[in-house]
Amino acid sequence: MTDTRRLRVALLGGGAVGSQVAHLLRAHSDELAGRAGAALDLVGIAVRDLDAPRDAPLPRELFTTDAEQLIVGADIVIELMGGIEPARTGILLALSSGADVVTANKALLATHGPEIFDAADQVGASVYYEAAVAGAIPIIRPLRDSLAGDRVQRIMGIVNGTTNYILDRMDREGSDFAAVLGDAQALGYAEADPTADVEGYDAAQKAAILASLAFHTAVPLDAVHREGITQIDAQTMDAARHAGYVIKLLAVCERVVGGAEGGGDAISVRVYPALVDRDHPLASVHGANNAVFVQAEAAGDLMFYGAGAGGVQTASAVLGDVVSAARRHLAGGVGVGESTRANLPVLPIGTLTTRYQITLEVADQPGVLATVAGILSDGNVSIATVEQTVITAADGAPGTARIVIGTHRALEQDLGETVDHLAASGVVARVVSVLRVEGD
Repeated sequence: MTDTRRLRVALLGGGAVGSQVAHLLRAHSDELAGRAGAALDLVGIAVRDLDAPRDAPLPRELFTTDAEQLIVGADIVIELMGGIEPARTGILLALSSGADVVTANKALLATHGPEIFDAADQVGASVYYEAAVAGAIPIIRPLRDSLAGDRVQRIMGIVNGTTNYILDRMDREGSDFAAVLGDAQALGYAEADPTADVEGYDAAQKAAILASLAFHTAVPLDAVHREGITQIDAQTMDAARHAGYVIKLLAVCERVVGGAEGGGDAISVRVYPALVDRDHPLASVHGANNAVFVQAEAAGDLMFYGAGAGGVQTASAVLGDVVSAARRHLAGGVGVGESTRANLPVLPIGTLTTRYQITLEVADQPGVLATVAGILSDGNVSIATVEQTVITAADGAPGTARIVIGTHRALEQDLGETVDHLAASGVVARVVSVLRVEGD
């Protein structure tokens, strides 16, 4: 490249993604320079341990433990450390030093996003975070830029590859949750402690980011309703399959027209395992892949699909942001700030209205179904379908029955109270599961 313009790039974090980003920055330097309009000089990689193994061959002299010295003087700072600290401190230092920031840190953005974006606005810098949600899938830029002139009505996303891998295997093979989780850990899809994935924490962080972008409203992480998949068993999967559904852990971000006090719009943001009709596009997302289904007022239905994780895949999204940051840095002027001025209220989960599938384990005896139906009716929950499977005891004595009840649309608060009454009724041995129906 004959142009003498050069930009200094500092990288914080040398793990699986960081190593791949550094390797690709060096291996494709000429191509990236042509796209960015300037040479992108990787001036160093800040790490905690200089001797830790890396996923890509990199010169040892690039590594340092002095992140602060590396940040000061950089034009673009890439943060791939993960976690809250010292990532937050490093990003704020980078912004105050006049650098643009690229990050894949969903946890940090979900908890400290407003602080970081405000710091960027104060100095006219930009923060890019395409890799923070759904890995290589381009979803942040479409929401922030391409759909900025539209009104997003709803987002339904499979944004955690680990849980999708587990649920997909359980659905297609009839496998047990614990066995598939073990396989996911052996393959590297799940951590040794899988809590962040299987309990929905990871997906909730991504939901907060997506909702903030889609509805131009700062959505705090604690406003996102969250449930995991640990209660899903093979029998629950069988019941879903028999009813024509597949179970997916969904991040749902929804505009509720007239839902606020005074009749204004509000939003609902939640993460939970849900029943999705097998004809819906999200039902065909298999393995560890991610997909985000967007419904917009003018654009209609849009689907974004691809690899949601992996070092090389996530590095692709990071490098796309680096090129964008380089172009902005060269053009000068004030960076594009986050649009969070709508300030729509976030509704609690109890105000949600949807359809449900309730699975109960009961005694196989006369009058039980009538009692269950009466409790549902008293709770303003209308029955749409009922299916009963009898399980005979080994000695031929009266056994138990599993009742799967599909409901019409009901208020979440009414449904929750009704399920509590069912559990305490004396005729219900166990509430096996309560799943919402989404996508209809």
